[in-house]
Amino acid sequence: RQIMGNMLLSLWTSERKAVMFVTHDLEEAIALADRVVIMGAGPASRIIGEWRVDLPRPRDISEVRMEPAFHALHKEIWSALRDEVVKGYRQAEEAA
Repeated sequence: RQIMGNMLLSLWTSERKAVMFVTHDLEEAIALADRVVIMGAGPASRIIGEWRVDLPRPRDISEVRMEPAFHALHKEIWSALRDEVVKGYRQAEEAA
């Protein structure tokens, strides 16, 4: 997965095109993106937050995950995302 992510970063660097990458992995989102947008839980989802990723480029996924700024941003986003994750689990249990 890291190799694929680094290939995507390399492609983006060479082509300089806009890319929208959808993932359920917060670390992957931060490592790859310049901006992370979080959607709420449920079928009537909405944007619950947006964060700028101010990590240096070019990036290597395994290296950028060691940066203090990476960890600080992960903590900030996760604090907003945690309630939505719990809500999603509850919705799945109710539907089962």
